[in-house]
Amino acid sequence: MAYRDKTRVVRIGDRSIGGGNPIQIQSMTNTRTEDVEATVAQILELEKAGCDIIRCTCPTEEAAKAIGQIRKRIHIPLVADIHFDYKMAIAAIENGADKVRINPGNIGGEDKLDAVVKVAREHGVPIRVGVNSGSLERDLVAKYGGVTPEGLVESALDKVHMIEKCDYDQIVISIKSSDVLTCVRAHELIAQRTDYPLHVGITEAGTLWSGNIKSSVGLGIILNEGIGDTIRVSLSGNPVEEVRTAKLILKTLGLRKGGIEVVSCPTCGRTRIDLIGLANRVEKLSENYPDLDIKVAVMGCAVNGPGEAKEADIGVAGGDGEGLLIKKGQIVRKVPEDKLLETLKEELDNWNNQRA
Repeated sequence: MAYRDKTRVVRIGDRSIGGGNPIQIQSMTNTRTEDVEATVAQILELEKAGCDIIRCTCPTEEAAKAIGQIRKRIHIPLVADIHFDYKMAIAAIENGADKVRINPGNIGGEDKLDAVVKVAREHGVPIRVGVNSGSLERDLVAKYGGVTPEGLVESALDKVHMIEKCDYDQIVISIKSSDVLTCVRAHELIAQRTDYPLHVGITEAGTLWSGNIKSSVGLGIILNEGIGDTIRVSLSGNPVEEVRTAKLILKTLGLRKGGIEVVSCPTCGRTRIDLIGLANRVEKLSENYPDLDIKVAVMGCAVNGPGEAKEADIGVAGGDGEGLLIKKGQIVRKVPEDKLLETLKEELDNWNNQRA
Protein backbone atom coordinates (compact mmCIF):
# COMPACT_ATOMS: atom_id res chain seq x y z
CA MET A 1 0.00 0.00 0.00
CA ALA A 2 1.41 3.39 -1.01
CA TYR A 3 0.52 5.34 2.14
CA ARG A 4 2.10 8.53 0.80
CA ASP A 5 -0.42 8.66 -2.05
CA LYS A 6 -3.21 8.95 0.51
CA THR A 7 -1.76 11.49 2.93
CA ARG A 8 -3.14 15.02 3.11
CA VAL A 9 -1.47 17.73 1.07
CA VAL A 10 0.26 20.41 3.14
CA ARG A 11 1.78 23.51 1.56
CA ILE A 12 5.16 24.75 2.83
CA GLY A 13 5.93 27.97 1.02
CA ASP A 14 5.86 27.11 -2.66
CA ARG A 15 6.28 23.35 -2.05
CA SER A 16 3.62 20.73 -1.45
CA ILE A 17 4.16 17.55 0.53
CA GLY A 18 1.79 14.63 0.89
CA GLY A 19 -0.87 13.35 -1.46
CA GLY A 20 1.66 11.60 -3.67
CA ASN A 21 3.68 14.76 -4.36
CA PRO A 22 7.44 14.25 -4.89
CA ILE A 23 9.28 13.53 -1.66
CA GLN A 24 11.01 16.71 -0.52
CA ILE A 25 14.57 16.72 0.85
CA GLN A 26 15.21 18.72 3.99
CA SER A 27 18.29 19.74 5.93
CA MET A 28 19.11 22.06 8.82
CA THR A 29 21.65 24.84 9.05
CA ASN A 30 24.38 24.58 11.68
CA THR A 31 25.25 28.28 11.68
CA ARG A 32 23.98 30.73 14.25
CA THR A 33 20.70 31.92 12.75
CA GLU A 34 21.45 35.42 14.05
CA ASP A 35 24.45 35.46 11.67
CA VAL A 36 22.43 36.23 8.56
CA GLU A 37 25.38 36.24 6.15
CA ALA A 38 26.73 32.86 7.24
CA THR A 39 23.26 31.30 7.33
CA VAL A 40 22.30 32.58 3.88
CA ALA A 41 25.62 31.40 2.45
CA GLN A 42 25.07 27.90 3.82
CA ILE A 43 21.48 27.73 2.58
CA LEU A 44 22.52 28.80 -0.93
CA GLU A 45 25.11 26.02 -0.90
CA LEU A 46 22.44 23.56 0.22
CA GLU A 47 20.09 24.77 -2.52
CA LYS A 48 22.79 24.08 -5.10
CA ALA A 49 23.20 20.56 -3.69
CA GLY A 50 19.48 19.89 -4.11
CA CYS A 51 17.88 20.81 -0.77
CA ASP A 52 14.13 21.48 -1.09
CA ILE A 53 13.28 22.78 2.39
CA ILE A 54 15.62 24.22 5.01
CA ARG A 55 15.25 24.49 8.79
CA CYS A 56 16.94 27.00 11.11
CA THR A 57 16.96 27.01 14.88
CA CYS A 58 15.17 29.97 16.42
CA PRO A 59 16.06 30.24 20.13
CA THR A 60 16.20 34.04 20.49
CA GLU A 61 14.37 37.18 19.45
CA GLU A 62 17.36 38.12 17.31
CA ALA A 63 17.13 34.78 15.52
CA ALA A 64 13.39 35.26 14.92
CA LYS A 65 14.03 38.65 13.35
CA ALA A 66 16.83 37.17 11.25
CA ILE A 67 14.31 34.71 9.76
CA GLY A 68 12.78 37.59 7.80
CA GLN A 69 16.11 38.76 6.41
CA ILE A 70 17.20 35.23 5.51
CA ARG A 71 13.89 34.36 3.86
CA LYS A 72 14.25 37.28 1.40
CA ARG A 73 17.60 36.01 0.14
CA ILE A 74 16.96 32.32 -0.37
CA HIS A 75 14.81 30.38 -2.83
CA ILE A 76 13.42 27.47 -0.81
CA PRO A 77 10.92 27.34 2.08
CA LEU A 78 12.30 28.07 5.54
CA VAL A 79 11.22 26.23 8.69
CA ALA A 80 11.77 27.75 12.13
CA ASP A 81 12.80 25.24 14.82
CA ILE A 82 11.30 26.24 18.16
CA HIS A 83 11.90 24.84 21.63
CA PHE A 84 10.03 25.91 24.80
CA ASP A 85 9.29 29.59 24.01
CA TYR A 86 5.97 30.13 22.26
CA LYS A 87 6.87 33.79 21.65
CA MET A 88 9.69 32.67 19.36
CA ALA A 89 7.23 30.62 17.31
CA ILE A 90 4.92 33.59 16.89
CA ALA A 91 7.81 35.92 16.06
CA ALA A 92 9.23 33.48 13.49
CA ILE A 93 5.85 33.17 11.75
CA GLU A 94 5.36 36.93 11.72
CA ASN A 95 8.86 37.32 10.24
CA GLY A 96 8.10 35.04 7.32
CA ALA A 97 8.80 31.42 8.34
CA ASP A 98 7.05 29.00 5.98
CA LYS A 99 6.58 26.36 8.70
CA VAL A 100 7.35 26.02 12.40
CA ARG A 101 8.50 22.96 14.26
CA ILE A 102 7.24 22.89 17.84
CA ASN A 103 6.62 20.44 20.67
CA PRO A 104 3.09 21.23 21.91
CA GLY A 105 3.96 19.54 25.19
CA ASN A 106 6.68 21.99 26.19
CA ILE A 107 5.50 25.23 24.60
CA GLY A 108 4.07 26.53 27.89
CA GLY A 109 0.50 25.28 28.22
CA GLU A 110 -2.74 25.19 26.24
CA ASP A 111 -3.16 28.97 26.12
CA LYS A 112 0.35 29.42 24.71
CA LEU A 113 -0.23 26.67 22.15
CA ASP A 114 -3.53 28.23 21.14
CA ALA A 115 -1.76 31.56 20.60
CA VAL A 116 0.80 29.95 18.30
CA VAL A 117 -1.86 28.09 16.33
CA LYS A 118 -3.91 31.27 15.93
CA VAL A 119 -0.99 33.09 14.32
CA ALA A 120 -0.11 30.06 12.19
CA ARG A 121 -3.69 29.93 10.92
CA GLU A 122 -3.69 33.66 10.10
CA HIS A 123 -0.51 33.26 8.04
CA GLY A 124 -1.32 29.87 6.53
CA VAL A 125 1.79 28.34 8.10
CA PRO A 126 1.80 24.59 8.83
CA ILE A 127 3.09 23.14 12.06
CA ARG A 128 5.41 20.16 12.38
CA VAL A 129 4.90 18.18 15.57
CA GLY A 130 6.34 14.94 16.76
CA VAL A 131 8.62 13.04 19.04
CA ASN A 132 11.98 11.31 19.07
CA SER A 133 13.21 8.47 21.22
CA GLY A 134 15.31 10.76 23.40
CA SER A 135 12.36 12.92 24.44
CA LEU A 136 9.63 10.31 24.97
CA GLU A 137 7.56 11.19 28.03
CA ARG A 138 8.32 9.28 31.24
CA ASP A 139 4.76 8.01 31.64
CA LEU A 140 4.89 6.42 28.18
CA VAL A 141 8.30 4.89 28.87
CA ALA A 142 6.81 3.39 32.04
CA LYS A 143 3.61 2.30 30.28
CA TYR A 144 5.42 0.42 27.52
CA GLY A 145 8.43 -0.72 29.53
CA GLY A 146 10.95 1.42 27.67
CA VAL A 147 11.19 3.38 24.43
CA THR A 148 9.04 1.41 22.01
CA PRO A 149 7.44 2.04 18.61
CA GLU A 150 4.02 1.96 20.27
CA GLY A 151 5.05 4.61 22.79
CA LEU A 152 6.50 6.85 20.09
CA VAL A 153 3.29 6.62 18.07
CA GLU A 154 1.08 7.37 21.05
CA SER A 155 3.21 10.38 21.96
CA ALA A 156 3.15 11.77 18.42
CA LEU A 157 -0.62 11.37 18.07
CA ASP A 158 -1.16 13.00 21.47
CA LYS A 159 0.64 16.07 20.15
CA VAL A 160 -1.39 16.03 16.95
CA HIS A 161 -4.59 15.96 18.99
CA MET A 162 -3.41 19.00 20.94
CA ILE A 163 -3.15 20.96 17.69
CA GLU A 164 -6.47 19.61 16.43
CA LYS A 165 -8.14 20.79 19.65
CA CYS A 166 -7.08 24.28 18.59
CA ASP A 167 -9.07 23.72 15.39
CA TYR A 168 -6.09 23.43 13.06
CA ASP A 169 -5.13 20.63 10.70
CA GLN A 170 -2.15 21.93 8.71
CA ILE A 171 0.10 19.45 10.43
CA VAL A 172 3.19 17.44 9.53
CA ILE A 173 4.21 14.59 11.84
CA SER A 174 7.78 13.65 12.71
CA ILE A 175 8.48 10.42 14.59
CA LYS A 176 12.15 9.55 14.91
CA SER A 177 14.48 7.21 16.72
CA SER A 178 18.22 6.62 16.57
CA ASP A 179 17.45 2.89 16.53
CA VAL A 180 16.73 1.90 12.94
CA LEU A 181 14.32 -0.98 13.53
CA THR A 182 12.40 0.94 16.20
CA CYS A 183 12.05 3.82 13.77
CA VAL A 184 10.88 1.53 10.96
CA ARG A 185 8.23 -0.13 13.11
CA ALA A 186 7.01 3.21 14.48
CA HIS A 187 6.45 4.48 10.94
CA GLU A 188 4.64 1.32 9.96
CA LEU A 189 2.28 1.79 12.90
CA ILE A 190 1.64 5.51 12.52
CA ALA A 191 1.05 5.27 8.77
CA GLN A 192 -1.95 3.05 9.55
CA ARG A 193 -3.41 5.50 12.06
CA THR A 194 -3.19 8.92 10.43
CA ASP A 195 -3.30 10.57 7.03
CA TYR A 196 -1.12 13.54 7.95
CA PRO A 197 2.10 13.75 5.89
CA LEU A 198 5.16 12.26 7.58
CA HIS A 199 8.61 13.79 7.95
CA VAL A 200 10.96 10.79 8.05
CA GLY A 201 14.49 10.41 9.32
CA ILE A 202 16.79 8.40 11.57
CA THR A 203 17.64 10.91 14.28
CA GLU A 204 21.17 11.28 15.66
CA ALA A 205 22.32 8.79 13.05
CA GLY A 206 26.00 9.59 13.57
CA THR A 207 29.01 10.53 11.47
CA LEU A 208 29.25 10.47 7.69
CA TRP A 209 30.27 6.81 7.88
CA SER A 210 27.82 5.31 10.37
CA GLY A 211 25.11 7.89 9.79
CA ASN A 212 24.96 7.28 6.06
CA ILE A 213 24.65 3.53 6.57
CA LYS A 214 21.97 3.77 9.27
CA SER A 215 20.01 6.40 7.33
CA SER A 216 20.21 4.48 4.08
CA VAL A 217 18.99 1.27 5.69
CA GLY A 218 16.22 2.90 7.74
CA LEU A 219 14.96 5.34 5.14
CA GLY A 220 15.29 2.70 2.45
CA ILE A 221 12.96 0.34 4.29
CA ILE A 222 10.44 3.01 5.27
CA LEU A 223 10.28 4.71 1.88
CA ASN A 224 10.09 1.39 0.04
CA GLU A 225 6.99 0.55 2.07
CA GLY A 226 5.30 3.62 0.61
CA ILE A 227 5.70 5.68 3.78
CA GLY A 228 7.15 9.20 3.99
CA ASP A 229 6.47 12.54 2.33
CA THR A 230 9.60 14.49 3.22
CA ILE A 231 12.96 13.29 4.55
CA ARG A 232 16.06 14.44 6.34
CA VAL A 233 19.29 12.50 6.65
CA SER A 234 20.79 13.54 10.02
CA LEU A 235 24.59 13.52 10.01
CA SER A 236 27.34 14.89 12.22
CA GLY A 237 28.99 16.79 9.40
CA ASN A 238 28.47 19.28 6.64
CA PRO A 239 24.71 19.43 5.96
CA VAL A 240 25.47 19.35 2.22
CA GLU A 241 26.36 15.68 2.76
CA GLU A 242 22.87 15.12 4.17
CA VAL A 243 21.34 16.35 0.93
CA ARG A 244 23.66 14.30 -1.27
CA THR A 245 22.82 11.14 0.64
CA ALA A 246 19.08 11.86 0.58
CA LYS A 247 19.15 12.40 -3.18
CA LEU A 248 20.94 9.11 -3.75
CA ILE A 249 18.55 7.21 -1.47
CA LEU A 250 15.56 8.54 -3.39
CA LYS A 251 17.19 7.90 -6.76
CA THR A 252 18.18 4.36 -5.79
CA LEU A 253 14.57 3.61 -4.81
CA GLY A 254 13.26 5.07 -8.07
CA LEU A 255 11.56 7.91 -6.20
CA ARG A 256 13.49 10.74 -7.86
CA LYS A 257 14.99 11.25 -11.27
CA GLY A 258 17.76 13.55 -12.45
CA GLY A 259 21.45 13.65 -11.78
CA ILE A 260 24.15 11.32 -13.04
CA GLU A 261 24.40 7.88 -11.47
CA VAL A 262 28.02 6.76 -11.26
CA VAL A 263 28.72 3.04 -11.05
CA SER A 264 32.25 1.71 -10.57
CA CYS A 265 33.86 -1.65 -9.95
CA PRO A 266 35.58 -2.54 -6.65
CA THR A 267 38.99 -3.07 -8.37
CA CYS A 268 41.03 -6.27 -8.42
CA GLY A 269 44.50 -7.49 -9.32
CA ARG A 270 43.84 -6.84 -13.02
CA THR A 271 43.45 -3.10 -12.44
CA ARG A 272 46.29 -1.14 -14.02
CA ILE A 273 44.95 2.42 -13.73
CA ASP A 274 44.17 4.59 -10.71
CA LEU A 275 40.54 3.50 -10.76
CA ILE A 276 39.70 4.62 -7.22
CA GLY A 277 41.03 8.13 -7.87
CA LEU A 278 39.32 8.26 -11.27
CA ALA A 279 35.97 7.08 -9.88
CA ASN A 280 36.05 9.74 -7.17
CA ARG A 281 36.90 12.45 -9.70
CA VAL A 282 34.12 11.29 -12.01
CA GLU A 283 31.64 11.36 -9.11
CA LYS A 284 32.73 14.90 -8.27
CA LEU A 285 32.49 15.92 -11.93
CA SER A 286 28.97 14.51 -12.15
CA GLU A 287 27.72 17.07 -9.61
CA ASN A 288 28.05 19.70 -12.34
CA TYR A 289 25.23 18.06 -14.32
CA PRO A 290 22.25 17.99 -11.92
CA ASP A 291 19.68 17.68 -14.72
CA LEU A 292 21.48 15.02 -16.77
CA ASP A 293 19.68 11.74 -16.04
CA ILE A 294 22.19 9.15 -17.27
CA LYS A 295 24.38 6.35 -15.93
CA VAL A 296 28.18 6.60 -16.13
CA ALA A 297 30.35 3.51 -15.57
CA VAL A 298 33.97 3.53 -14.40
CA MET A 299 35.41 0.04 -14.76
CA GLY A 300 38.83 -1.25 -13.83
CA CYS A 301 39.85 -3.46 -16.71
CA ALA A 302 39.21 -4.30 -20.34
CA VAL A 303 38.33 -7.93 -19.54
CA ASN A 304 34.90 -7.42 -17.98
CA GLY A 305 34.60 -3.65 -18.36
CA PRO A 306 32.72 -3.50 -21.67
CA GLY A 307 30.23 -6.11 -20.52
CA GLU A 308 29.76 -4.57 -17.11
CA ALA A 309 29.32 -1.12 -18.63
CA LYS A 310 26.81 -2.18 -21.28
CA GLU A 311 23.85 -0.98 -19.22
CA ALA A 312 25.43 2.44 -18.74
CA ASP A 313 24.97 5.30 -21.15
CA ILE A 314 28.67 6.02 -21.19
CA GLY A 315 31.72 4.64 -19.43
CA VAL A 316 35.38 3.83 -19.37
CA ALA A 317 37.17 0.52 -18.83
CA GLY A 318 40.79 0.67 -17.74
CA GLY A 319 43.72 -0.93 -19.50
CA ASP A 320 47.45 -0.59 -18.85
CA GLY A 321 47.97 3.17 -18.69
CA GLU A 322 44.97 3.70 -20.95
CA GLY A 323 41.26 3.00 -21.08
CA LEU A 324 38.39 2.24 -23.42
CA LEU A 325 35.64 4.79 -23.99
CA ILE A 326 32.32 2.94 -24.16
CA LYS A 327 28.92 4.25 -25.28
CA LYS A 328 25.75 2.20 -24.94
CA GLY A 329 27.83 -0.95 -24.56
CA GLN A 330 29.94 -0.31 -27.68
CA ILE A 331 33.68 0.39 -27.58
CA VAL A 332 34.32 3.76 -29.24
CA ARG A 333 38.07 4.26 -28.87
CA LYS A 334 41.14 3.96 -26.65
CA VAL A 335 42.09 6.94 -24.50
CA PRO A 336 45.34 7.55 -22.54
CA GLU A 337 44.82 7.27 -18.79
CA ASP A 338 45.61 10.93 -18.19
CA LYS A 339 42.91 11.93 -20.71
CA LEU A 340 40.08 9.73 -19.43
CA LEU A 341 38.50 12.35 -17.16
CA GLU A 342 38.86 15.06 -19.79
CA THR A 343 37.29 12.79 -22.40
CA LEU A 344 34.37 11.95 -20.14
CA LYS A 345 33.81 15.64 -19.44
CA GLU A 346 33.69 16.40 -23.17
CA GLU A 347 31.15 13.61 -23.67
CA LEU A 348 29.02 14.81 -20.76
CA ASP A 349 29.13 18.38 -22.06
CA ASN A 350 27.95 17.15 -25.46
CA TRP A 351 25.19 15.10 -23.83
CA ASN A 352 24.11 18.06 -21.76
CA ASN A 353 24.09 20.41 -24.75
CA GLN A 354 22.00 17.97 -26.79
CA ARG A 355 19.52 17.71 -23.93
CA ALA A 356 19.23 21.50 -23.77
